Amino acid sequence: MDLFFNFPLFAALTGIIFAQLVKIPIHLIATKEFKPGLAFSTGGMPSSHSAAVAAVTTSIGLQEGFSTGVFAVSCVFSIIIMFDASGVRRQTGEQAILLNTLVKDFSYFVEEAKVWGKKGDYQKKEELKELLGHQPIEVFFGALTGIILALVLYQIA
Repeated sequence: MDLFFNFPLFAALTGIIFAQLVKIPIHLIATKEFKPGLAFSTGGMPSSHSAAVAAVTTSIGLQEGFSTGVFAVSCVFSIIIMFDASGVRRQTGEQAILLNTLVKDFSYFVEEAKVWGKKGDYQKKEELKELLGHQPIEVFFGALTGIILALVLYQIA
């Protein structure tokens, strides 16, 4: 039952849920397009990865102390995760865009060369997911979201 009273875990999970849900109104304001599926997708503003790791690191600092070893470990892992979210995962998304373009171009070529349109849907390939990583600003606001949530939750708890 102690798991339910684990403040860093609660702060991290709250950060994830909040960041995922707030993507919907942010996208609506920015594009005038309502996409509730964003709550279950990767990428976008703010980064839920950054919100979670910033919340857990901040709550560990508040609970255990900012000079402890466990805070240092959490902080280092948070930095690595946020760097990965804006670096490797973002580049993977960029590659997915290029690969999807190549697949579409190749499919068009095959359609012209053969009778591609007569083939069943099961034979057509699924596109790769393009929105995997985050822009640095999305990581920044995700981290800020997590820190603020942890501070607010710490005051409430």
